[in-house]
Amino acid sequence: MESTIVVLGLGSNRSYQNQSPRQLLDAACLLLAQRIKNLKASSLYKTAPLYYQDQEDFFNMVVAGHFNGSPRDLLAFTQQVETQLGRDRSKEIFKGPRSMDIDIELFGNEGVEEPDLIIPHAGLTERAFVLVPMLEVFFQNADLSINKSFYSECLESLSHQEIVKVH
Repeated sequence: MESTIVVLGLGSNRSYQNQSPRQLLDAACLLLAQRIKNLKASSLYKTAPLYYQDQEDFFNMVVAGHFNGSPRDLLAFTQQVETQLGRDRSKEIFKGPRSMDIDIELFGNEGVEEPDLIIPHAGLTERAFVLVPMLEVFFQNADLSINKSFYSECLESLSHQEIVKVH
């Protein structure tokens, strides 16, 4: 099976087992690199919560690389990583605090519309916390290609969303 370029959005705003959100994001990258080849990671950004406001700011980043498998295989893998890093969907507030959130933003040029999996991610074009790090990764890596101008235009309309590069 040929590999597919995938883009994942990662976020954390809650510690787990004495690991800070930043440490959890580092751990997620190491785990994701086990199945996503040539993993490229963006800088780390800090953003205010976008939907559910009564929570700490998020640390966000994007990773991209080559995945062998189906979109459903990738979903199962990312949910396994989330669980390893303390996420328990049964105990969380929707869009609320979490130790790890991994969203599949893009899976090559594939579109998926299933009850539990929508690709491209439904919120991709309305989230500066995804677009900024995603464009960073794609502008820095010529071997990765997306429609940079489309996503750059989407980002222009989101200037009201504050996103701060922290590392």
